[in-house]
Amino acid sequence: MDYQRYSSKFKEVILNKLSQSGLSVRKFAEQEGINLSTLYSWQKQFNTSGLKVSKVSSSDKWSSEEKFAVVLETSTLSEVDLSAYCRTKGLYHEQIKAWKQAFIAGSTVKPTKRTKSTPEQKADKQRIKELERELRRKEKALAEAAALLVLGKKFDAYWKEKEDN
Repeated sequence: MDYQRYSSKFKEVILNKLSQSGLSVRKFAEQEGINLSTLYSWQKQFNTSGLKVSKVSSSDKWSSEEKFAVVLETSTLSEVDLSAYCRTKGLYHEQIKAWKQAFIAGSTVKPTKRTKSTPEQKADKQRIKELERELRRKEKALAEAAALLVLGKKFDAYWKEKEDN
């Protein structure tokens, strides 16, 4: 048997590539020409030795910033360049189109989430309601006083007219 020794750095690179590929371990091993049990032992070695293999989550778990960066990067690419880009990133052309549409739709929709009122804002709202209620009461009283004044003048005018006759 011909055993080949791999450096720790090489193993880490292969495991990172595996985590980014989205392939099963079996398919990845076939693609890279590495024994399946070797890959499993490397995974076990890196998971138990405390060495962290940086994993890139699947594209569905990418942050909005990462998705937006991809949309920006690919906006000027031709179909051939876009296909190459998608292969290197492990993406599909349709995903990028969907992300672009989502960003376009998201930028036109206004947020409906309401912010919570602070105690000061609540107190201000209550004070405004009280002042509006007082203003309505005073407007009614003023309208009543004006009506009584007009009626009083009309009454005086009516009796004065009667006395003149």
